[in-house]
Amino acid sequence: MAIRIVIADDHTMLREGLSQALDSIPDIEVVATAADGRELITVLGEVTPDVILVDIEMPRLSGIGALRKLEGAPPAIIVTMHSEDEQRRKAAAAGAKGFLSKSAPLPDLAAAIRAVAAGEELLDAAATADTLDRHRQPILDEGAAALTSRERELLALLASGVSSTEDLADRLFISQKTVKNHLASIYEKLAITDRAQAVVEAIRLGIHR
Repeated sequence: MAIRIVIADDHTMLREGLSQALDSIPDIEVVATAADGRELITVLGEVTPDVILVDIEMPRLSGIGALRKLEGAPPAIIVTMHSEDEQRRKAAAAGAKGFLSKSAPLPDLAAAIRAVAAGEELLDAAATADTLDRHRQPILDEGAAALTSRERELLALLASGVSSTEDLADRLFISQKTVKNHLASIYEKLAITDRAQAVVEAIRLGIHR
């Protein structure tokens, strides 16, 4: 039976991309998503997942804030760009069972979900690698060897929520035409057709900020 999960993240493209990527894994099923902590609380009143994946920083109510308000919540994995020990301690104090970087590749995230669903914890940074190894499955290939460093930068920006051609050009200090050329090259190399699929691939390959 698939592990049922709920994803809470305020970045729309990242949330949707992560949902598609995880839902494509045979033993994981995404049953709902939420855009902030308050919405997460509402969603958990309607569905009962096995694991919740929660961004640490969200508007209205943070991931840690939401966990503090939830009683008897499913085991939670906090995902964050911040790996400081203080944040890890706060996550543990709020009841989280796992703490993982947003830059972790999809196989690691899937392994973390399996570990937490099996009753294990991923709060000790030193022990996390060994725990993930026990739950990792060879689902995804490494891929993307042909991507250039600039194409990887562009993918990372897309996955972080920067989606317009103009904004991508401004962030990378290149022309909009060059952005479009890079996107065309990315689409060809990854056998995809649009930016939403590019976000999924960025998450799959661990190319995001």
